[in-house]
Amino acid sequence: MKKTVESEQAVYNLYDRPPLLPFIGLSLQHLFSMFGATILVPLLVGLDPAVALFASGVGTLIHLLTTHGRVPAYMGSSFAFIIPMVSMMKTVGYSAVGQGVVSVGLCYLVIALIVSKAGTAWIDKIFPPEVVGPVIMVIGLSLAQTAAESGTQINGQYDMRAFIVAGVTLLVTIFCNFYLKGFLGLIPVLLGIIIGYICALLFGLVDFSPVVQADWFSLPHFDFFFAGSAKHAAHFYPMAMLTMMPLVLVTLSEHLGHLLVLKKVTGHDFFKDPGLSKTLAGDGLASVFAGLVGGPALTSYGENIGVMQLSRVFSVWVIAGAACFASIFAFIGKLAALIRSVPGAVTGGVGLMLYGVIAAAGIQVMVDNRIDYGKKRNLLIAGPVLVVGIGNFHLQLLSEVDFSGVAIATVLGIVLNLILPKESK
Repeated sequence: MKKTVESEQAVYNLYDRPPLLPFIGLSLQHLFSMFGATILVPLLVGLDPAVALFASGVGTLIHLLTTHGRVPAYMGSSFAFIIPMVSMMKTVGYSAVGQGVVSVGLCYLVIALIVSKAGTAWIDKIFPPEVVGPVIMVIGLSLAQTAAESGTQINGQYDMRAFIVAGVTLLVTIFCNFYLKGFLGLIPVLLGIIIGYICALLFGLVDFSPVVQADWFSLPHFDFFFAGSAKHAAHFYPMAMLTMMPLVLVTLSEHLGHLLVLKKVTGHDFFKDPGLSKTLAGDGLASVFAGLVGGPALTSYGENIGVMQLSRVFSVWVIAGAACFASIFAFIGKLAALIRSVPGAVTGGVGLMLYGVIAAAGIQVMVDNRIDYGKKRNLLIAGPVLVVGIGNFHLQLLSEVDFSGVAIATVLGIVLNLILPKESK
């Protein structure tokens, strides 16, 4: 029997099942929050967005099953593998991309097996509060520029309409979260998106033509790495695997960071229950499935963690509902097209809130643990971690392997914590 996790601040705890109407609204709120980023990756790479949406939904359900329904994490398209995937799509096609994505998932499964044997006692040693706090801040603030650009630019040019729409979306989200009660108070992000969408419609920022042209039922263009294509025959591509597997270090750091944020937000230690090996295996199996059907590699999404922190709804049932909606909407052309019509100004406005509350969770970690920044050691850990992560001081090896600033900042925080003595000389 599952151990019930209770949080005094939660509206719905991890294993609570909301009534039907709140359940639908809360699930759609998560779907809208992750939708933009999840379909952006396949659009940049050259994959079918409907396949990516379907893979994210089924991948999330796989993750939930693997973790025995204990972790409220939504799996979306990973940005870490865009560069090698774009290169391979232009040269050898999806056969190579699919093999790379599957190899990423298998790599996660191997790491999960190692963790299951080694245990997780090392986590507390390498991730004390003085490291956790700045890393969580970096996870949120590293996305700040993306939100700001989406909320101020249209086609790469500054546009006052985008600024107004993003501002309205942000203010409505804040107002609804602070003043509304009952069911409406649980869906501030969804309400912000709806009002922002209406505002964008008035400014002429919404293109309805794809919605009109889309079919009601549309089968996603599933691709299989063993089937080849019209241009490229199916082959075994070891270089595709060797190119993408090192980037697992990037998504692994994201995985650990998101679990740390979830631990802070929900009050539940997911490193112990269900265990890091289970969460890693869930990530791995989700990516294996995505690679088998023609989607990109998957990873947990900070946007959905921000939604949970804002709404105080931690229910795994809601995450499962969002996953089911994503899987179904992938086959309903008009609904998928309608969601795709949400302009960047709206998602940017929501991002200004969601990424900020993640960063605020990092500040709370430091406040709760009374981290003293009068001590030189704490200052010398937090300072470089924040600047490296937020400034995206990244490491690019060759043309396809690029370690993000978040990954470098996480590793830097761990290393500094291990090598710096408790007291400066």
